[in-house]
Amino acid sequence: MDVLRPPLIRIGGRVYRKNVIQEQAYQHEEEDFCAGPSDCTDEPCDAFVIEETEKGFQCRVEVPSPLYKYIIGKKGETKKRLETETRTSISIPKPGVEGEIVITGQHRSGVISARTRIDVLLDSFRHKQPFTHFLSFALNQPTIQEKFLQFKEKVLEKCSKDRGVSSSLFQNPAKLHLTLGTLVLLNEQEIQKACDLLQQCKEEFVNQITGGKPLTVEVAGVEYMNDDPAMMDVLYAKVHMKDGSDRLQVIADQLVKRFVASGLMLKEWDRVKLHATVMNTLFRKDPGAEERNNAGTGKSSFKERESFNGQNILKVFENFSFGEVQLDSVCLSQRFSSDASGYYATSGQL
Repeated sequence: MDVLRPPLIRIGGRVYRKNVIQEQAYQHEEEDFCAGPSDCTDEPCDAFVIEETEKGFQCRVEVPSPLYKYIIGKKGETKKRLETETRTSISIPKPGVEGEIVITGQHRSGVISARTRIDVLLDSFRHKQPFTHFLSFALNQPTIQEKFLQFKEKVLEKCSKDRGVSSSLFQNPAKLHLTLGTLVLLNEQEIQKACDLLQQCKEEFVNQITGGKPLTVEVAGVEYMNDDPAMMDVLYAKVHMKDGSDRLQVIADQLVKRFVASGLMLKEWDRVKLHATVMNTLFRKDPGAEERNNAGTGKSSFKERESFNGQNILKVFENFSFGEVQLDSVCLSQRFSSDASGYYATSGQL
C-alpha cells in the first residue's frame, strides 16, 4: 500500500482513511482508521443511538461473534488501544456467544469515536470473510439436467484431447443455477434479515414485474469468463427470457440493488451478468466446491488453477441448447450445502 495514498472507505456518508498495521494475531492485517484531518472525537452519530446514563454515555452495537476477534486483537491490544484513545470501556461477549458490544464512557464524543472506529474495523474485516450464502435461481429441472449431461458427454467425446479438458471440470447437474449475488451472513439474525428483505422485494416489485407468474427462460449458447479462450477457467451457459423481454434482468438488478443498500451485499457491477456455470477449473481440485468461487468476479480460493483450452468447445457448442426452464422463485442458498434434491440448502426464498 502507498502510505501517501491510503485506501478510502465510505461509511455513513463520511470518508475514512485506512492505515494498515501488521500484527501476527490471526495472520490478518489489523487496520486502524481515522476520519480525515479532524479530531477523531468529532464524529457524527446520526447512524446510531447514544444513550445517556448515570455514569455518562453508552452505545450498543450488534456484532456477529466470528468478528469479535478483530475488535479484540492480539492479546487484547486492539481493544485496549481503542479504549485508551477514546477514553471508553468496551464490553465484548464471550467467544461464540451472540450478543451486543457495549461501549461506555464519560464523554459522548469518546463513545461516538469508539463506535465509529469499531464500525470501520467491522466493515473492513467483514469484506475479507468468505461468502456464506448467495441469491440464486435454480436451473436444475429435469429437462435442463438431461440436456446438460448430453452436453458433457458430447464435449468429452469431441474435445477430450484438448489441453486440460476432463470430466472433473463439469458442474454437478443437481446444482445448476443462476447466481445473482453473494452474501456474508455470520449468524442467524443476519440470515433472518436477508430472508425478510427477500420477502419485502417480492411484495414491493417482483410480483409486479412477473404478474405473479413464472418466467419462461431459455438456457442456450456458451461463453467464457476471461479474454483468452485457450486459457479458460470458467465456461458458462447464457440465460435469457424466452419472450425477449428484460424482466429477468430487471428483477436481478433490483434485487442486488436492494441487498447492497441494506449492507448485506457488496456492489461489484452495475448490472448482474446472467449466466450459469457449466465448467469450472475449481471443480478439478475440489469436485465438491460447486460454489467456491464468486462467478461474478472470477475470484478463487486457490492461488493456482489449471486452465483448459476451450476454443473447440466454443466453436462446436456455440449455440447448444440446454432447454427451457420455468423460474418461479429466488432462493437464499447456503454455500457448501445440499438438500434432498441435491440442490443447495435454502434459508429462504420468494
